Amino acid sequence: MKKLIRMRYTKWFNISRDGLSRNNPIVISVLGICSALAITNRVDNALAMGAAVTFVIIGSSLIISMIRNFIPTRVRMITYMVVIAGLVIIVQFMLQAFFPDLYSALGAYVGLIITNCIVMGRSEAFAAKNPVKFTFFDGLANGIGYTYVLVLIAIVREILAFGTVLNYQILPDTFPTWQVMAIAPGGFFVLGLLIWVMRDLTKNYDEEATA
Repeated sequence: MKKLIRMRYTKWFNISRDGLSRNNPIVISVLGICSALAITNRVDNALAMGAAVTFVIIGSSLIISMIRNFIPTRVRMITYMVVIAGLVIIVQFMLQAFFPDLYSALGAYVGLIITNCIVMGRSEAFAAKNPVKFTFFDGLANGIGYTYVLVLIAIVREILAFGTVLNYQILPDTFPTWQVMAIAPGGFFVLGLLIWVMRDLTKNYDEEATA
């Protein structure tokens, strides 16, 4: 009995570690790069996108895990897309209703969550093969792993581009802001450095990972 409990805790720990660091969806698997470059010029945008993607990953993974034994193989991808699209529509309506400024700032990237490889990847690689109790942790870990990378990138970019964090002034007005950090090339530069640091820390040098 103790061995069984230890094995379950070990699996939960490994699932969480994979999503947060060892197989982080952005810096290790190199997925979801478009949003990592496009909306991370401000921290509030990064937090909103991270929360939205986390909600969609967890929700879609749980639903697919619950119905995985009833999905015909031929239509499994279509089923995943329908589930994900429904959750993305909910996110869009919530943002439009309660956070219209954030919705405007994120623009088309909210709708493009449906094409985010992280969401589809977790549905196909994990949720379709594992029970709900493990799927929830996998979705949560990958959502948090995605979110904290976005936030780290956004903190660097917002400070250097605007001298602020969450619109609070951090640097003096005399600081020469780096306008390149407000656009996608600045995000690409910061992301590249973060990937290098994270892969060095996790000793993951897989050269076959693709976007």
